[in-house]
Amino acid sequence: MSKAPPTAKKGKLGIWMCTALVVGNMIGSGVFLLPASLAQYGGASLIGWGITSMGAICLALVFAKLATLLPHKSGGPYAYIHEGFGDFAGFLIAWGYWIALWAGNAALTVAGVSYLGVFFPVLNHSNFAAGATAIGLIWLVTWINSRGPQSSGRVAVVTTLIKLLPLGAVTVAGLLYLNPEFIHFNPQHKPLGEAIPATMALTLWAFLGLESASVPAGDVENPQRTIPRATVFGTLIAASLYIASTIALQGLMPADKLAASSAPFADAAGQLWGQWAYYAVGLGAVISCFGALNGWCLMQGHIPAAAARDKLFPAFFTRENSAGVPIVGLLLSTALVTVLLACKYAGGDSGVQIFGFVILLATATTLLPYAFCAMALLAVMLQRHRQFKRSDWMAPLAFSFGGFVFAMWTIYGSGAEVVMWGVLLLLAGLPVYLWQLRENLIKG
Repeated sequence: MSKAPPTAKKGKLGIWMCTALVVGNMIGSGVFLLPASLAQYGGASLIGWGITSMGAICLALVFAKLATLLPHKSGGPYAYIHEGFGDFAGFLIAWGYWIALWAGNAALTVAGVSYLGVFFPVLNHSNFAAGATAIGLIWLVTWINSRGPQSSGRVAVVTTLIKLLPLGAVTVAGLLYLNPEFIHFNPQHKPLGEAIPATMALTLWAFLGLESASVPAGDVENPQRTIPRATVFGTLIAASLYIASTIALQGLMPADKLAASSAPFADAAGQLWGQWAYYAVGLGAVISCFGALNGWCLMQGHIPAAAARDKLFPAFFTRENSAGVPIVGLLLSTALVTVLLACKYAGGDSGVQIFGFVILLATATTLLPYAFCAMALLAVMLQRHRQFKRSDWMAPLAFSFGGFVFAMWTIYGSGAEVVMWGVLLLLAGLPVYLWQLRENLIKG
């Protein structure tokens, strides 16, 4: 008698949940504002979108290939870099990336509360109300993630679908009612050598998060197939929506009006369908922030847990609750987010400066793993060179170097100050690494 086919383990993330995680983490709050930022460059911004999209797809292919080579390695960029370059590089990336995650979650929470101000004006005038709402929101998302990967995965699917509806509706309507007279290739007549890099510097941030499906690899069903597909599909979906929405909004509103808009999608919806649509898209922006926060919150527990399993972070980060969630890293990260939010909403310049400083560090340290991962793929393949034919190297070489150049450009475009703080943050982790090395030696 033949055996029944194996069934998927309960509680695993499937292809749709992983794709939703990738799309949801990339399409956060920024996409709702980018068309206004790009309006001054007109049609030239599409060149920037095209270049950054190709770079992002190269990186997506890097992560896809790494996922096929290391399907059961949880921790995403950290795990791949640790495999390719060893303990020290792995620790530095895990250290910086973990801080980037929880600091970035603070920024997402603030953005979500700002959009909520459309419906509850008190949030725009009371720091106490805004702060209490922000802290309540981050702990709500933490509770959802503490219930297991299926819980956060379902939220990712639902919020991604809801956020894509208003964006997709405005984009399709904008393309149907597009006014070519509103679109100018380079309305301010800036040299293309300046305009295109400027648009790239704006658009490259929209692709942060493409690695999301690889982080909870241990909770993914059939990871060697699911993670690569979700990563590439998610990146292509986001890139297509970004480019189409930019064209649509530039064809719906004059450049000066679009550039001055604080909520371009909502304003476009109001222009097309009336006041109700303005509020509907505003609600979509809130849900978009919530969905992205849910996905990034999932990651902030897995990164330190993966490093702790390799004895690079303290062992307590590996503790899991009954749902199999690395609960210590999740709760500690959220506690740190709470401190940041308290600093933000406490009032006074000091609180704002502390918050801005940490977000600056988060931005810098989010960028470094991409450059490392592009080369980590080649390092892993070199370690296993006997199993590859010469022809097997052609595609990985192409998208590894393409992704590496894109990541380097990303870091360069972020500015000298951001890079400086990123380096200082990594150096600050050295005492932690030495302490953990000492603990490992004592325990033998």
